[in-house]
Amino acid sequence: MKLQKISSAKCFDGEQLRYVHYSDVLQCEMKFSIFLPPKAKEGAVPVIYWLSGLTCTDENFVTKAGAQEYASDFGVAIVAPDTSPRGIDVPDDPEEAYDFGLGAGFYLNATQEPWSKHYNMYDYIVHELPQLIASEFPINSDLSSISGHSMGGHGALTIALKNPELFRSVSAFAPICSPMQCPWGQKAFGNYLGDDESRWKKYDTIELIRKSTERLPILIDQGDADNFLEAQLKPKLLEQAAMAADYPISLRIQSGYDHSYFFVASFIGEHIKFHAKNLL
Repeated sequence: MKLQKISSAKCFDGEQLRYVHYSDVLQCEMKFSIFLPPKAKEGAVPVIYWLSGLTCTDENFVTKAGAQEYASDFGVAIVAPDTSPRGIDVPDDPEEAYDFGLGAGFYLNATQEPWSKHYNMYDYIVHELPQLIASEFPINSDLSSISGHSMGGHGALTIALKNPELFRSVSAFAPICSPMQCPWGQKAFGNYLGDDESRWKKYDTIELIRKSTERLPILIDQGDADNFLEAQLKPKLLEQAAMAADYPISLRIQSGYDHSYFFVASFIGEHIKFHAKNLL
């Protein structure tokens, strides 16, 4: 299947677009959204990749975060992919739980059956999707940053730390900082990657921070009223690991904010400004 447009809308003098295509990496149809600022009419623009969290599709961020106004002002594109492969042949959590399977790809390459055929979101985000975007849209792929929320924050941080040459900056809202040390991550990693925890370490931000030799600008916002803060997110562990590795990060604890897109919308402008500073 070639790239097919699903919808388009004028937004802050730019365009909010949605497409479907067949992914060879995921072996299924995939949808993504892309915002093109008005500057894209004049030539190639920088791009921010946004990775969403559990249960989300490409549309949650687009409709709830209010990012288009800031992206338009700074002249950057935003690409928002789906969070997992989808389709009638794509396996899901047998218990239909929200934290595994469809809508919960965890931005890794699965090694275990039956997940390994489709659940290769890492390769999709790092390789296939950027190549497609660069070939079809006025995007300067040498000027890329990445951001995300919750599971997507985990994805943004791990992908950037594993590929610092591809990104100018990385940011996250309420990221799962150490999937190896929380129930969400342990369930996902155990199923997707098996029992060998050496495979888990390849997708754990804390483990990657400890081994990183390059330094990217990192901005993280975390609400202190987030009901997942202690059990699932564990930002204190990331702060400790960064200090031990002498890896500078900006971790801001925001008073009274929860895990929702109201939180994301409150600070998305600052995150886009942060990325624009490193992209422009």
